[in-house]
Amino acid sequence: DFIEESELYLTTNRKCGHNTTIKYLANFKKITRLSLARGWLNKDPFSEYKFHLKPVERDFLEWHELQRLKDKHIDIPRMAQIRDIFVFCCFTGLAFSDVKQLRPEHIVLDINGARWIRKSRQKTQNMCNIPLLDAANEILSRYADNDYCQKRGVLLPVCSNQKMNLYLKELADICGIRKHLSTHTARHTFATLTLASGAAIENVAKMLGHSDTKMTRHYARILDTSIMRDMQLVAKNMAQ
Repeated sequence: DFIEESELYLTTNRKCGHNTTIKYLANFKKITRLSLARGWLNKDPFSEYKFHLKPVERDFLEWHELQRLKDKHIDIPRMAQIRDIFVFCCFTGLAFSDVKQLRPEHIVLDINGARWIRKSRQKTQNMCNIPLLDAANEILSRYADNDYCQKRGVLLPVCSNQKMNLYLKELADICGIRKHLSTHTARHTFATLTLASGAAIENVAKMLGHSDTKMTRHYARILDTSIMRDMQLVAKNMAQ
């Protein structure tokens, strides 16, 4: 009864969504498991309670939208800075916590002189190996002499996640992008565009710092351009 009342309280009084409510209850279940293991409870109150998360379709930027955002002339310095950090994440797949902690020692050169990001993810400690594209290198060079970066020993002047998400909503309006932009949107954009460009899912998983491809599939989306490309190949083969 207490669990059912807790669920009702979260969805009505606290106005939590379905998945948020389930996550709160899942955390509560961890406490009851510990209590059972230590003999503080005689019966599992969650024994007949099943969790069901609803699938969520998260927004990502298509290539033309990312180009529009990247090339947009912005006069307000703070907005231009937020845009640069977001675009950098779109080209590297870094999560907010990882780009905030990005330091010079995380940039390495391979035997061909190409620059890579080699950094363990804060969330999972899995190593990310990400080759830096020209667009990402250009953004890093733009902030090489930034006072904030110099004082803190970081590569980009990243503000709080809350401020980033607030400013990203403004950026979407400025650029005419009718999608909900957040710091996590950049990670979805990276996964989607790299896979749509023909990158192997195993390589994308390595760049994202995933231990296997199951989580990578969660981030990826199939674009119409990918479908059309594959169908054109099918048509070509059938015509031979």
